[in-house]
Amino acid sequence: MPEPLADAHVLLTGATGFVGQAVLEKLLSSYPTTRVTVLVRPRGELTAQRRVAELLHKSVFRTWVERIGEAEARAEVERRVRVLEGDLGEVPPLPGDLTHVIHSASTVSFDLPIDEAFRSNVLGPVSLYAALRQSGADPHVVHVSTCYVAGLRKGLAEERSLDHTVDVDTEFASAREAGLGAEADSRQAGVLRPLLAKAEQEHRRAGALAVAEAAEARRREWVHDVLVDAGRTRAQSLGWPDVYTFTKAMGERIAEREWGAAHRLSVVRPTIIESALRHPFPGWIDGYKVADPLIAAYGRGLLPEFPSIADTILDIIPVDHVVNAILAAAAAAPAAGAPQYFQVASGKRNPLRFGPAVRIIREYFRAHPLTDAAGLSIAVPSWTFPGGSPVERSLRRRELAVAAAGKVVMRLPATATTRSWISTVYKAQRDLVRLRKFTDLYAPYTLTEVVFDDTRTRALHDALPTERQALHGFDVTSFTWRQYLQDIHIPMVPGLMRPRRTASTPPRPAPLPRRPDVLAVFDLHKTVAAANLLEHYMWIEMALHGTGRALRGFGDLALHSGAYLQAERRDRGDFIRTFMRRYAGLPESEIRAAMNTVVAPQLRSRLIREAVAQIEAHRSAGHRTVLITGQIKVFVEPIADLFDVVVAGEMECDEAGAWTGHLATSPLVGEARATWVRRYAEDEGFDLTHSYAYGDSYADRPWLAEFGNPAAVNPDAQLYRFARERRWPVLAWTDTPRARFSPRSAVRRLRT
Repeated sequence: MPEPLADAHVLLTGATGFVGQAVLEKLLSSYPTTRVTVLVRPRGELTAQRRVAELLHKSVFRTWVERIGEAEARAEVERRVRVLEGDLGEVPPLPGDLTHVIHSASTVSFDLPIDEAFRSNVLGPVSLYAALRQSGADPHVVHVSTCYVAGLRKGLAEERSLDHTVDVDTEFASAREAGLGAEADSRQAGVLRPLLAKAEQEHRRAGALAVAEAAEARRREWVHDVLVDAGRTRAQSLGWPDVYTFTKAMGERIAEREWGAAHRLSVVRPTIIESALRHPFPGWIDGYKVADPLIAAYGRGLLPEFPSIADTILDIIPVDHVVNAILAAAAAAPAAGAPQYFQVASGKRNPLRFGPAVRIIREYFRAHPLTDAAGLSIAVPSWTFPGGSPVERSLRRRELAVAAAGKVVMRLPATATTRSWISTVYKAQRDLVRLRKFTDLYAPYTLTEVVFDDTRTRALHDALPTERQALHGFDVTSFTWRQYLQDIHIPMVPGLMRPRRTASTPPRPAPLPRRPDVLAVFDLHKTVAAANLLEHYMWIEMALHGTGRALRGFGDLALHSGAYLQAERRDRGDFIRTFMRRYAGLPESEIRAAMNTVVAPQLRSRLIREAVAQIEAHRSAGHRTVLITGQIKVFVEPIADLFDVVVAGEMECDEAGAWTGHLATSPLVGEARATWVRRYAEDEGFDLTHSYAYGDSYADRPWLAEFGNPAAVNPDAQLYRFARERRWPVLAWTDTPRARFSPRSAVRRLRT
């Protein structure tokens, strides 16, 4: 019997995707005379040719490469694979000798904005079939869709053209208009004003640019959310659960109209595609797929309950079954103008019901539990399947409680304890966002009562020669779900079995590279020294006027603390300007004398040992160490020897040499510090991408973000949360010669 697809020339779209990779590997490893043209778009600096070349390093090709050798594999790709650089939105000219097309490219996301979903899943087919007509070729097209184009229905979904009257052209035009309309609406004052107010409330300490960036990010989020809601609502109003299945259904209609009416067309509809049963090796998968986030979240104890029905079918199909069905369909072309439909599904012949699926998964995690950060086994829940409404009410209560807790902890003083609370609340919020997403996106698939007919697909499998069925077949009755899930799939879910570092084994800091073009920039207060502007002021008062007046001064400080706090929350520079007015009338000569006799020893005793050690480590590595502070230079001269460069403020003096209470220059904080850092690095030839920065306040965010290696040291609540989100290191430097530093101990020292 002749080899299927012998001497065929196949155009493959989506070759870098999950299914596309597997199709390309199968063609290369099992169809030796088939040539393949892959349509691949460049990504960033990677050309399409380079992206395809790098596919050989992926695990899907591992077995084949090991079998024939890397050199032979590269030669085979060079001989049989042609890379066509382009995008489905604007398909380049196609070869005129194509015999087959496998269109597997799509964006598999259930919550895309409506305009983006139509561009991917509808405009793509429109452009592809237009390019095919222009090429002069007459290939058999295999259009890969999804069974869930059947929509929100119960009962049997047959292997035939979809029965609906939705006008795809009208819907496509409406989706484009929705995108343009949302963009226009987002720029209106009524929308922008509350977004800007929220951005100012959260980010004003980081500066005006941070506020503007946050406001613009919120505007884009607003547009995204409006268009996501538009897609979901329009899909559900027409009988589909989400914009993905809606636009895939529209894509099928395009395929039927633009190609199937006069040419050969096969539509292959898989269900939920998961890891391979056998080929290229058991458990092969590329990234998280539809069921995997649920499995992972369940194993980590994050899903106490889920809005599902125990007797509904979770229709999963191994990816190698899908690939084999696609290639079998490609080799069995229908007559022109008579499209054929194949549904690659398991629910009719080998149903996996949701209740038994959860029991199988629970058995696995009880035998192989995941561990938490402390190394303790995580207990998995036993679901009772209460239905959607009780789960929704419980989730809403938890969201409200965690939101309230978040507002409270963000207002507390920054201590190790409050940072642990913030971390706990942050994790709870992240988990609830994930749970909400799972509930909104996946519930329609776990509540559906549709069963997909696969009679024609089974007949296609049975038509394969007996000797080919074992390696190229797709018999869904050939395995059990306990075997597949427990022995093959769950152990290969990406990242699920990665060992977690426990609290008793903290990561060791990497050694600092020796480079002369690296900066190490430090803030002062709570980063290098466990001291603040208030303490400096009290030290000066005690040195100049004695303890009694200093204590009275402390009372005055307490009286004005509200104004200082407001200034600090509003803008770090305003706080410095406001506070430094307390020095009005003091001669600079007397302040310097006080610094030498009283303040210098106090400041040296407040140096944080971990900071000093880090400064020395940077100097030993050849880095230039810089102290940048809003404090006045006189006050930091006692520790200037620690650094190569000190950048500090200056006070204005009158003709008699007394401080006027006003700054001589604007305070170098926030965005001003970021500007200074960029200019200094450019002028002096330093590489910021490899440089280091250490700060403690959210006001430090703009300049910390300029560095490739930023770190939050003893951060306030807002910087701590930002650092966690950006995965910056968070350092607890507290050891001083006098005492371990904390805000409470600083207040006690002021009072005494």
